[in-house]
Amino acid sequence: MEMKAKIKQAADFINQKATVKPTVALVLGSGLGKFADSLKNAVAIPYEQIPHFPVSTVKGHAGRLVIGEAGGKQVVAMQGRFHYYEGYSMQEITFPIRVMMAIGAVDLIITNASGGLNRNFKVGDLMIMTDHMNYMGNNPLIGINDDDVGPRFPPMQGVYTPDLVNEAMKIGRHIGAPVERGVYVAVSGPNYETAAELRAFRPLGADAVGMSTV
Repeated sequence: MEMKAKIKQAADFINQKATVKPTVALVLGSGLGKFADSLKNAVAIPYEQIPHFPVSTVKGHAGRLVIGEAGGKQVVAMQGRFHYYEGYSMQEITFPIRVMMAIGAVDLIITNASGGLNRNFKVGDLMIMTDHMNYMGNNPLIGINDDDVGPRFPPMQGVYTPDLVNEAMKIGRHIGAPVERGVYVAVSGPNYETAAELRAFRPLGADAVGMSTV
């Protein structure tokens, strides 16, 4: 079955369960899953019920898609995510993102717990990604392209929307949170990085490293 047909099946199923159209999509990383429980008028759908959806194998990830309201916005939140190291293909990992866009989401906010590389960062600091490096050895766009799903050669400038980055920085400072901008380097895992790899990433301009995003 073609990707866009799978996306449509999943989106149609979700639209039958939830009557609102979300405009913001959230991927909740480690320790942030409870945010989905705070959504108002929420509808929660277990991943295993959604056609073609992967199922998270990571301990502590609830494995639900939650649609509700937060801050006056209609939101769809992934309560648990999927990783390349779990054995899924890149296309399977990014499938939920495509589905959330298909049901109406325009803005995407992805969170994760990462390791700090920038020596000026402290444990617990928040980093707003402004760019990334892909060292996962794979790319979800590899393969036969469908122009209805996305362009063959997407530009990477402006992937991290400057207005949203600036707004996140503004909010973080307003509430007194330790927030920084930075470049994220993505690795496949599941082993943590070697000392040699960490030494190599810093001069390249990386500020944080992780296995969950990009």
